[in-house]
Order: sequence, then structure tokens, then C-alpha cells
Amino acid sequence: TIAMETSPSMSTPVVSGDEAEDRRPLLLPRPPPPPGCPPQCGLHPRGPLPGAEGPGPSPAPAPGPQESKPDMKDDQYWKTHSIGWRLVRRRALFERRQRLNDCALAVGIFGVVVMVMETELSWGVYSKSSIYSIVLKSVISVSTVLLVGLIVAYHCCEVQLYMHDNGAEDWRIAMTMERVTLIALELVAVAIHPYPMGVLAYVQKVPPSSETELEIMLALPMFLRLYLLGRAMMLHSRLFTDTASRSIGALNKIHFNTRFVGKTLMTTYPGTVLMIFSVSLWIVAAWGLHVCERHHNYRDLSSNYMEALWMVSVTFLSIGYGDVVPHTYCGRSICLLTGIMGAGCTVLVVAVVARKLELTRAEKHVHNFMMDSHISKEIKSAAANVLRETWLIYKHTKMSRERDHTRVRMHQRKLLLAIHHLRSVKMEKRKLADQANSLVDLSKVGEASETPPKTPVYILPIQNLIRLLFFFSTPCAISSPYTMALLP
Repeated sequence: TIAMETSPSMSTPVVSGDEAEDRRPLLLPRPPPPPGCPPQCGLHPRGPLPGAEGPGPSPAPAPGPQESKPDMKDDQYWKTHSIGWRLVRRRALFERRQRLNDCALAVGIFGVVVMVMETELSWGVYSKSSIYSIVLKSVISVSTVLLVGLIVAYHCCEVQLYMHDNGAEDWRIAMTMERVTLIALELVAVAIHPYPMGVLAYVQKVPPSSETELEIMLALPMFLRLYLLGRAMMLHSRLFTDTASRSIGALNKIHFNTRFVGKTLMTTYPGTVLMIFSVSLWIVAAWGLHVCERHHNYRDLSSNYMEALWMVSVTFLSIGYGDVVPHTYCGRSICLLTGIMGAGCTVLVVAVVARKLELTRAEKHVHNFMMDSHISKEIKSAAANVLRETWLIYKHTKMSRERDHTRVRMHQRKLLLAIHHLRSVKMEKRKLADQANSLVDLSKVGEASETPPKTPVYILPIQNLIRLLFFFSTPCAISSPYTMALLP
């Protein structure tokens, strides 16, 4: 039993433990909760769950499906429009565009190779109306259709990239007039090919017809598909794929396109780029000229491929011996384009050679230092000559008892020449200072412009001595413009 005692100042009776247990109020049993009551209502036998405020307030209704839809939509929106999702999608679009261009380049080169094979084989192996020529031309047509589809997919990917980068919702915003024109020109350029014209003649058993210039004019433009090579070089370039380079270019408002990549290649490897371009142009132009001229029975260009290559090289270099000339409009057009390309390449070669012959920054520093030292010595020598001739004039005019006019005129002439030489050397030094175009030289020029120009120490006593000597000398020497140039 537990006994409770009171203090002397309090009159509380002592109650034992059994009596205290008997005096507790009786608790009525809790009624069962209604069937639709949630556990948070407080009427469950085990009491309210944690977080319940009590039995007073009525429970809030559970959210229905209509109220959960906006949250689900917001979650889906942020999952597909967060920064991470945008970066991943942009990277995927970049890789997809690169794969599409690689496939288009492979299909385009395959079509060009098949066209060259068909043209050469139809000249000496079989005729244009044979089944082999029709099959090869059909393969060319199929590859052309596939190439057109790949190019359309490539431009669709570019439009998606434009919408992704600019936050556009409608794809028609990206379809500007310039973009539509470029896409149309590109599709027309890749769609030109020698289609199988002999299918109807082969089916109807018509006698084979001779090859016309139309087939040649449809075959030669297929070399325009090589522009995909430049696009592939851009997409695989380190400047284009590097994130840091693209970020720096975006900050400086520079677009990483084929023109920019071509400029960087010309700056880094000018000789290699020009050599590859020139040789490729010679080979393609010589083959086209050979094909155009061999169907007109001219032995000079149709005898072998080397004659056509000789004529293309002579035209490219703007020599024009005249021993071999084209006779068809197709051949003349090729020679005209070759001459224009040759003139442009010649200008580029001259620019590259001039850049190679230019001094580097370190070489310019060394050259400027050496020239500055040499000119400083020349200035000292010229100043000493002026001083010497001045002293000799004074000696022969004031210190000698008998004046020798011949000697005096000789020293006066030498004095004028020495003054002229001193002025020319000082002008050379100014020109050397103007030619200093490096950052260090420009900073030196800025420091020199901030401080007032000072006359060299070795020039001051010369000027003072000239004043004193010419004060007693002849008036003709004092009135000379060369002498007055030294006076302040």
C-alpha cells in the first residue's frame, strides 16, 4: 500500500492505495465508430492516430480524380521541360542530325560512284538500252530517292533544334523564307540524276538509241552532292562538338557553321586544304571534260584521260597553250568554271605565301630591337659629325689668321650633309616606332605619349654649342634651314 502523509500546515487525510483506486471515476465504454468514419475522427477504440487534432472537426474529403489531374499534368510538364531534360534532348537531336548527315553522305557518294561506273561501262562494254545500264540507273534513282528522304529528315531535325533552342511551340515559326529557299535548292541539286530512260525501249524491244547530251548534263551535276562532305566536316569538327567552344562562341555571337570551320582549317592547314581542293577539282573536271568531248569523235580529248587532265591543269593555272581546245558547249562550260576556280585558288596561294613570309611576334621584337640599336648608333654618329664640322668651321673662320674660303665652304657643305643625315636617321627611328604593332610595343608607345618627350642627353650640349659657335660664324650658315632645324 502507498501511504500519503500530510504536512503539519495542511489538513489532508491519509489515503491508502486501495482507497484511491476505489475513488477513481468510472469511464463509460467507448461506442463503436460508425461504418463510414475515417481513422482520424478519434472515435476508434485505440484513440486518434498521430497527427489527429481531435474528434471535433469533421474529416476533409479525400481528393477525387478531378483534383489530382492538374498535379499529374504539372509533374509530367516539369519532367519533360526541366533543364536536365532539355539538355538530354538537345544532345540527342545533335547526335541524330550527325547520323542523318553521315548516312546522306554515304548514300550520295554511292550514287556518284554508280553513275561513274555506268557511264564508263556504257561507253565500251554495253549500250545504253541494255539491261545492265537500266539496272544501274535504277539503283541510282533508288539512292536518289533515299538521299532526298534523308535530307528532309535532316532539315526536320534542324527545325526541332531551332524550336528547342528558342522555346517555340509551332514548327512553322522556324520556316523562314531563307530556310525554305535553301531547302528547295538543296533538294533540287540532289534530285538531278540520269534516270533510266531505256526502260520503255527495253520493254517494247525498240532498237537502242545513241547516248544524248541530256544524259551527260544529268550525270555531271551529281558531283554537287559532295557538298555534304563539308557539312560532315563541320558536324564532326572539334570546335562544333566541344561544349566549351560553343559556349565561348555563343558569348561572342559567333555561329559555328561550315564557313567558320572552313576558315579555321584554312588558318591552321592552308597548304593542305588548297592542295586537296585543287587536285580534287582537276580530277573531277578532267573526267567531265573527257565525257563531254568523247561523243563527238575528237581524238585530241577522247583518246585518253591524260589529255583532258592536261587541258584542265593548263586552264586552272591560267596558262592556255592552245594545243588542246574543247569543241562542245559542255566542255567549254567546264573549262570556264575551271578557270574561275583557278583564279580564286591563285589568290589564296598568294595570301598563304605572304602569311608564311611574315615575321612572327618574337621575330618582330628581335628585329625592332636590333634596328633600334643600329639607329641609336647612327644618331650618335651623325650628331658627332655635326659637332665636328661646326667646330672646324669655327676654327677656320675665327681662330686662323688667314681664312681659307675653300676649306670653309667644304666644311659648310659637310655640315649641311651631316645635319641632313641626322634628320633622316631620326625619321627612320620614328618610322620604326610606328611599325611596332604588338601589344608590348603599343603599351610602350602609350607610356611614351603620357610623358612629355625629352631630348636625348647627348643632343642638348650639341645644340648649346651650335648656338655659341654659330653666333660668331658666318651669316650664311646661320640662315641655313638645316641649321635652323637643330635650333629650338
